[in-house]
Amino acid sequence: MGLTMPAGGPKLLIIAAHPDDAEYHAGGLATIYREHERPVKMLSVTDGAAGHFERNASDLITLRRFESSNAGKVIGAEYETLHFPDGQLQASLEVRHRIIREIRMFRPDLVLTHRTCDYHPDHRAVGQAIQDASYLVTVPRILPELPALTQPPVYAYMPDLFTRPVRHRADVVLDIADYVDVIVKMLACQHSQVFEWLPYEEGTLETVPDDDQERLVWLRDWYTRKIRPRADHFRSELVEAFGKENGNTIEFIEAYEICEYGVQPDALRRRELFPFLEKSLSRDSQQPKKREQVSIQPNVV
Repeated sequence: MGLTMPAGGPKLLIIAAHPDDAEYHAGGLATIYREHERPVKMLSVTDGAAGHFERNASDLITLRRFESSNAGKVIGAEYETLHFPDGQLQASLEVRHRIIREIRMFRPDLVLTHRTCDYHPDHRAVGQAIQDASYLVTVPRILPELPALTQPPVYAYMPDLFTRPVRHRADVVLDIADYVDVIVKMLACQHSQVFEWLPYEEGTLETVPDDDQERLVWLRDWYTRKIRPRADHFRSELVEAFGKENGNTIEFIEAYEICEYGVQPDALRRRELFPFLEKSLSRDSQQPKKREQVSIQPNVV
C-alpha cells in the first residue's frame, strides 16, 4: 500500500549542523517526501572542515560539499553546505540571519533540526539559532529584502536519546525498516566520514573493507547498530502507535518532537506533514494502527 500525500503537498527543510547529520537522523522521512515528489532540502550549517584526522581543512571542505551533493542525489534532494566553521559554531546574529534567509527562500512547511540539549556544541548552536529565528521569519522588517512568511512553518526535532534536562518527546514515530538501505546509500556518499573519520574515532578503521559492495554491508551493520537503541528508548510510544505485538518488534525508527515555537499542527495537518501517520503515532490518535509495509522506490540519480 502506498502512502498518500495531497496534491501540492508540503515541503521539507532539514537544517543540521554537519554534512551527514540530515540523512543520519531524518533520512527515512526525507525519502518518503521524495517518493511522493515533494521538495526536500538538506542544509548543513557548518562546512565540515573539522571532521577528519589527516585531510587538510581546505580540501575537506571541497570534498564534503561534493559528498553531500551526491548524498542528496540518491533521493533527488537538494543538499547545501554553508561556510560556517565546523566545531566553532555559535548561535550568532549572522547564523540566525542566514537561517531566516534559508527558510524564507525555501518556504518549507516542515523544518527539522537538532534539540538544544545535545552532546555536540554545533548541534546545540543550530537548535538555538533556529529557535531564535522561528518567529522572526514572519517579521517584515527583519531582512526586509526577502519577503517575510505569513506564518512560521512547523518545526520539529530530530531523534536523540538525551534525557537531561528533558527527554525527547516522540510526538511522531516512524518505522524506517523499509528505508534503511536507501539511508545507507546516502550515508555511503559521505565517504570521508563513514569510511574514514568515524571509524578512526571509534578505533575501527582497520575493519573497513576495501571492496565497495563489502563496504555497503559494513556500513549497514554500523548504521543499524547505531540506531537500534532508538526503538528501545521510544518503545512505549511504538507500542502505543503500532499495538503491543508489532510495537515490541520494531527495530529501526525515527522519532519527531513538534517544537512549541512554530505553528502547532492539528490532526489533519500532521497527517499531511507526516504522511505515514495512517500507520503510526499521532498524539491525536485513539487507537493503535496495524503495521503495514510500504514499497519505497527512491529516485536514484
